Amino acid sequence: MKLPRVLRALVPAGRRLIRPAPAGRYDLDAYGLPREHAAPVPRQEGAPPTPGTPAAPLPLPEFAAPSAQDEPAPEEPGATPVENEHSPIEHRRASSALTARPVYTGFMLTVGVGLALLIFSIAQANTQLLAWIGAALFIALGLDPIVRLLERIRCPRPLGVVVTVGAFLAVVGTVIAMLSPLVTEQTSVFIRSLPQLVGDISRSDWFRSIDEDFQIQEIIDNEVNRYIADPSNITNALGGLFGVGTAILTTSFGLLVVTVLALYFLASLPSMKAWGYRLAPRSSRPRIQYLGDLILSGVGYYVIGQACVAVLNGIVAYIAIRIADVPFGALFAVIAGVLAFIPLVGPVTGGALVSVVGLTVDWQTAATFAIIYFIYLQIEAYIVSPRIMSRAVKIPAAVVVISVIAGGSILGVLGALMAIPTAAAVMLLTREVLIKRQDTR
Repeated sequence: MKLPRVLRALVPAGRRLIRPAPAGRYDLDAYGLPREHAAPVPRQEGAPPTPGTPAAPLPLPEFAAPSAQDEPAPEEPGATPVENEHSPIEHRRASSALTARPVYTGFMLTVGVGLALLIFSIAQANTQLLAWIGAALFIALGLDPIVRLLERIRCPRPLGVVVTVGAFLAVVGTVIAMLSPLVTEQTSVFIRSLPQLVGDISRSDWFRSIDEDFQIQEIIDNEVNRYIADPSNITNALGGLFGVGTAILTTSFGLLVVTVLALYFLASLPSMKAWGYRLAPRSSRPRIQYLGDLILSGVGYYVIGQACVAVLNGIVAYIAIRIADVPFGALFAVIAGVLAFIPLVGPVTGGALVSVVGLTVDWQTAATFAIIYFIYLQIEAYIVSPRIMSRAVKIPAAVVVISVIAGGSILGVLGALMAIPTAAAVMLLTREVLIKRQDTR
């Protein structure tokens, strides 16, 4: 049975729909359908397509190659890495992750708070040990710039550590050997003559003129008599003597521990820093390493600079004591030099203490020392200290005073010494992280 002509014409069209034809123009029959086994006739470019010819594919859009301006500029040497900000989508994901599992989130927050309280209780129970560790790390950071200087002249770090620690111990031992007999002798003489010095002050003309207005002598006598009349104060005084002996032994053991820990910290400081930086996420590790190196180098230069300023302060104090003829010159020069490690507060305290001792001679002696010493303090504040501490930390004077008082109230003298680098580190992190993050918003 023969199919109608129209159905016979639809068979090649079905084959055409099932099997894609090659590009080009076909020879069509009378019904506008392509003949089978017909070779495609190429169509000239620009000519309109004939009926039944498949349209040419649309050209793909061409994109320009990225120019040098579009590429991110390479980081310059020494440039401060900039931390990438999280997008709002990431913030929404984080918030949804917290609200999706409230029980798990609450449990983890509880565990975190418990660990924080546990760490705080352990630290509170081992305050003395933490103070020794902080002092050892403080000394190691102060000696590290010298070791790195030796490394730059091709000296291995172990040898540089040995040379630096040996030179440090030699200098400290020499100073102690030279000053220890004189300071010990003057200390014992000062303790024996302390009642006489107090009597000389009370009999001086300037004290009598003040006592006539404020009755200071009467107040002092009443307090002394009340203290002696209380029997418990005698027991406390005897306990204080035993406490002094215990404090001497504890201090000696602490010096040994601090020396050994400082040696180990100085030898393993690069590996300690590398291990600490690996605890940070990999994406933000370069930024944290940059800030950490900046803080640690600033602390090291601060320790070296402050030590130089303290030595110079002690020398000037001794010269001023000799000029003014204040008694116990070596003792109070050492005290002034040690107190000079504490910026702003320490030198003023040392100068005031020596001036009070000068009053036991006469007010002219105290005034002579005070004028010479406090003139030097101005020179130190505006000329000497800025030049020596040019590579160290720089913080405002008000922050120095507040941080020294806060550190001294927490850890005593050691806390006052460590307060300045700690405040400088906080200010550096605030400037490099918080302020820059706020500026980019």
